Amino acid sequence: MTDAPRVAVVGAGWAGLACAVDLTRRGLRPTVFEMAAAAGGRARSVGEGPQVLDNGQHILIGAYRDTLALMREVGVDTEAALLRLPMHWVYPQGDGLRLPGGPAALAFARGALGARGWSAADRAGLLAAAAGWMARGFRCPADWTVARLVRGLRPRVQRDLIEPLCVAALNTPARDASAAVFLRVLRDALFSGRGGADLLLPRQPLGRLLPEPALRWLAQRGVPVRFGRRVQALQPVDGGWSVDGERFDRVVLACPPGEAARLAAPHAAHWAATAAALAFEPIVTVYADSPGSRLPLPLIALRADDRSPAQFVFDHGHLGGPAGRFAFVISGAAPWVGRGLDATTVAVLEQAQRCFPAGTWRQPLTALRTLAEKRATFACRPSLQRPPARIAEGLWAAGDHVAGPYPATLEGAVRSALAVADEVAGMAHR
Repeated sequence: MTDAPRVAVVGAGWAGLACAVDLTRRGLRPTVFEMAAAAGGRARSVGEGPQVLDNGQHILIGAYRDTLALMREVGVDTEAALLRLPMHWVYPQGDGLRLPGGPAALAFARGALGARGWSAADRAGLLAAAAGWMARGFRCPADWTVARLVRGLRPRVQRDLIEPLCVAALNTPARDASAAVFLRVLRDALFSGRGGADLLLPRQPLGRLLPEPALRWLAQRGVPVRFGRRVQALQPVDGGWSVDGERFDRVVLACPPGEAARLAAPHAAHWAATAAALAFEPIVTVYADSPGSRLPLPLIALRADDRSPAQFVFDHGHLGGPAGRFAFVISGAAPWVGRGLDATTVAVLEQAQRCFPAGTWRQPLTALRTLAEKRATFACRPSLQRPPARIAEGLWAAGDHVAGPYPATLEGAVRSALAVADEVAGMAHR
């Protein structure tokens, strides 16, 4: 290993950890730089002991094959760590869509035909639209929004399925979201094969889902991870790169796009400008307690409007967390961030009282903590220009913002990192 190429990985989020693990597995020598005090990036745990919370409530799905493989690689028992459920979009009154098991296309058709609260025209319209998407290979013009894609669907289907599915997957409202990316998500999640659409809900904090096991895996193999180190500058030197004066053969920028743009600007101005031009969407999570309360499912969909911020609520009592603890999630949350987190918290608690049947809350819901990830994901808009993985000779970028077919998801971050690690290793072994 002493003669193996040295690679600086800047960032210890999910992309940086995935890259470091894969480089190590391939026989290279990574060193990880992380400016924060902990790993995980935008999918991390905060707090300690019984008050540990996640900075946002994440959902994985069965189609996240690379993320699941990475978790198993670093020693995570994914069957124990994740609760697998058939995809469902069920509202507090019990209406909505549930997908049964079985082959993907058939399961979707059965779920649509059995959707509670939908009319025959609602069901037929969705099935006809889905058949059309399949016939066209899940492709559409690059400049289409999701709203343009589904404008022929009936209002209830748009409101109760398309809009929440779009904001969950792309963190961008349907009126602004890329239809091309949305169709790719539908293809790989709902129509890619048995189990691809299954919900995988974390039974433990995000820190234990990947960052902490990955750090242990790297430490066991002697990989340095330097916390509290914000890289100041990169300089090309002797066929490699100097990272704040320390020589490496290759560098991977697995940090947020703004940081990557700062470091790359002296060496690739166009790349840096593309990365810096990305716009972002926030996600807000309101944690609240109601002792003795329990929802019928671990995940319930909610109807959001100008008075009601949240699109989903998670019951942590179903997921191995404290009984009576609930996480209300607001995706595409820019309007609510603008109103202020205190006002948003009050609105969520009032929404919960209005939309659930009487008697759901055994005790009044009380706010525990409200967390805002203001740059949670890039805004996934039509014809968006995302920076490529290759920045310059021996210099790459990895992360969910890098050019690729997926929106800003954990799977997108991991796949980007693995692709870069493959390129880095391929150059090193030539």
